Amino acid sequence: MESIIVIIVAIALFFIIASIFLSFVPLGLWFTAYFSGVRIGIGTLIGMRFRRVQPIRIVNPLIKATKAGLALNIDKLEAHYLAGGDVNSVIDALIAAQRAEINLEFERAAAIDLAGREVLQAVQVSVNPKVIETPKIAAVAKDGIEVMVKARVTVRANIERLVGGSGEETIIARVGEGIVTTVGSASSHKEVLENPDLISRTVLKKGLDAGTAYEILSIDIADIDIGRNIGAQLQTDQAEADKRIAQAKAEERRAMAVAKEQEMIAAVQEMRAKVVEAEAEVPKAMAAALREGKLGVLDYYNMKNVLADTNMREAIAGATKEDDGEKDYTTKK
Repeated sequence: MESIIVIIVAIALFFIIASIFLSFVPLGLWFTAYFSGVRIGIGTLIGMRFRRVQPIRIVNPLIKATKAGLALNIDKLEAHYLAGGDVNSVIDALIAAQRAEINLEFERAAAIDLAGREVLQAVQVSVNPKVIETPKIAAVAKDGIEVMVKARVTVRANIERLVGGSGEETIIARVGEGIVTTVGSASSHKEVLENPDLISRTVLKKGLDAGTAYEILSIDIADIDIGRNIGAQLQTDQAEADKRIAQAKAEERRAMAVAKEQEMIAAVQEMRAKVVEAEAEVPKAMAAALREGKLGVLDYYNMKNVLADTNMREAIAGATKEDDGEKDYTTKK
């Protein structure tokens, strides 16, 4: 009975040790690589474990590359993996480039991948060009009519400029700038409507793909619409602004006139005050003349009679004017 227990324990220990060994030493992966024509040492696979590299992420892409006829160094694949790259995507891109007869080295493909671009997608776009559709771009011709243009830009990825080259946003912005310039230089919006290919030719001549990751193959005008009459609207706004300026200046002149009128009223009141002040000196002067004997009593009474006659005549003249006004009023009525 004890011998059976010992045998069972021994078998269990064997399986435990074997599972630990196989989990650390990928013998299955080594056999797969060997029978796939990839010569890789078991020590190399164990070294990957110590370097915290998953061997399957290196061996499977290497098998794929070997079957495709690519001669790659496993150390470069491991270095790219440790740098944070996608080894499988790089191998797929190299195979696609080889089939399409595109000259793409592993170092450039790895650099494109590490730069954050999809290297496989870039190769696919290089083989099969893609179409970038711009939003509606508003431009104004010389006659003041707004033209809305929508374009389709056919581009092909430029492998040599994928690292450091600008993307689709730059292409769209440059095409939009070219459309605005072309429409703005047209003498009339009818000229743009009659010859939409004028925009394509003019924009293509500008070399808009310089410094970008793409090569522009063609620019096709998809849609042209007529927008607002910007020129008339600007003229209307300018006329409204001129009217407001004129109104402000007129209000300023009116305020100045009112201020001048108030100044004149104040000046009249000041002069009246001076007259009243002067009249107040007359009785004093007459009293002084009486005391000094320069004016007699009879002369004083004669002057009083003259003043009374004058007041009476003024009262009669005022009554006559009122009677004339009533007669005129009655006649009109």
